[in-house]
Amino acid sequence: MKKKTDPQMLDQMSRDPSNWKGVFYFNRRDPRLIVPKLDPMRGWTVNFASPYAYLAISMLVLVILLVEYFF
Repeated sequence: MKKKTDPQMLDQMSRDPSNWKGVFYFNRRDPRLIVPKLDPMRGWTVNFASPYAYLAISMLVLVILLVEYFF
């Protein structure tokens, strides 16, 4: 059974500089796929510690390649 994660704790995790590798967010304990950047006014980024991130990026690239190839 999954534990419900406190939104305040999630916010604290995304603001922790130790979870950032340059411009990339990498935190295995954060269940979110999309997280706010260190400066929330700059938008959102992907949690690269999530295996779903690589799946989502691969699917996006595949769709772009298919559109370029067939249209």
